[in-house]
Amino acid sequence: MLNQPRKRPVWPFVVMGSVLGLAALAAVGTWVYGAYSMSDPATIILAGIRIDGSRVSVKMPTCPTDKVGMVEVYDSDSEKLLWRASSPKTSEGKQGVITLWNADDFLKTSSGAQPKTLPANLDVSVTFAGIEDGTGDVFNVRKVKAAHVPDGQYWTRDGSRTAAQIDAQFNCHDSN
Repeated sequence: MLNQPRKRPVWPFVVMGSVLGLAALAAVGTWVYGAYSMSDPATIILAGIRIDGSRVSVKMPTCPTDKVGMVEVYDSDSEKLLWRASSPKTSEGKQGVITLWNADDFLKTSSGAQPKTLPANLDVSVTFAGIEDGTGDVFNVRKVKAAHVPDGQYWTRDGSRTAAQIDAQFNCHDSN
């Protein structure tokens, strides 16, 4: 009996395997939760648009302390840049009320002229001055033109909204 190999207990391996398995499950669960919470559709911020004849105006949500630095307009289907402008001159423009392709309202604009026929989907985004943050939305031009938006309001995917209602989506903390 002296030459028999000594049997090792199995329980330390079972415990270690269980701990590693639980750690792997926790890591996967954390990753799935993070991916899900970042793509939560309840956090979509709506912007507004008006199309009055050839005039296209947008209202991007802002807080009182936000100032628009740059606006960009793309054909959403081709991703072609249609127009870019920076440094709005008007107080309305600085607060997100922007008439697209109106070069007089900005210090700098691209040379892009408003297309005679708007693309099917306009992708409009703004970047706030002094920070790398911004907001934007994609607008279906056919739906916007078909909507009867009251004066002083903008079309959104959830119906007509005033500028104040669009801004109210942000939980602003005014420092004044």
